[in-house]
Amino acid sequence: MNSFMTKTLKVAAGLALVVSLTAGAAMASEGFKEPEDHHFTFEGPFGTFDQAQLQRGYKVYREVCSACHSMHLMSFRNLGQKGGPFYDPKYKNPNDNPVVKQIASEFDVADIDPDTGDEITRKATTSDRFPSPFKNEEAAKASNSGAIPPDLSVITKAREGGANYVASMLAGFQPAPAGLEVAATQHYNPYVHGALATSWKGDPHKVPLGGVLAMPPPLADDKVAYDDGTKATLKQEAQDVAAFLEWASDPHATERKQMGVSVILFLLLMAGVTYAAYRQVWRGKH
Repeated sequence: MNSFMTKTLKVAAGLALVVSLTAGAAMASEGFKEPEDHHFTFEGPFGTFDQAQLQRGYKVYREVCSACHSMHLMSFRNLGQKGGPFYDPKYKNPNDNPVVKQIASEFDVADIDPDTGDEITRKATTSDRFPSPFKNEEAAKASNSGAIPPDLSVITKAREGGANYVASMLAGFQPAPAGLEVAATQHYNPYVHGALATSWKGDPHKVPLGGVLAMPPPLADDKVAYDDGTKATLKQEAQDVAAFLEWASDPHATERKQMGVSVILFLLLMAGVTYAAYRQVWRGKH
């Protein structure tokens, strides 16, 4: 091996070591606590949503989360569709569901008067989407220390860990560890993906896990009063609203799972019939 190739290999090895060390340092400074497994009923290929939990989760969203967070992809009628929080088999059309009608009527939505063209506000109907709590992004920033609260329509799909992450994060706010400089408008959470190395004044080898959020802890024990008598602990509220957000991100998930099981059973049956036909046809051909 000539000297040029030897030097090249040494340089490459050095670069690989630097990259490895840099990546290791980055992972150490941007670590986070793994979400707790909350054992949701909808997990797995045969899992289904607990309707009572979805109703509790909607209440948490309505009374707490909707003050800051929108759900632009969700319409009121979705709440009454099959598998939804307020589904009632008596009302095949969710627009006819009286509970959904009542929920929609509790909201005001912006509209245009068809006769004058003026902007007006009216009571929502089942066909309307959930209204935003703010008129525009600037208003959202002004009310949240300069940060825009994310839309929650598909939040569990957009976050690694899904509903388990959302539930763990909502129940996981903690006082900032000693040695971590956190602004007055920020709040420490070990489950949040973030980089705390630049704010950490302690041992550089012991950077805390997690990150900071502009959102203060939104939930607490007895933050809401559940209609079904379930005790509203912090963890219960976090699990319930996480389940609701998981359903909202894919309202047809349960139906799709059931369809998948039916298709698999059909294919197995057809495979058996095909094999039996093959044996029958070719029995005497050998």
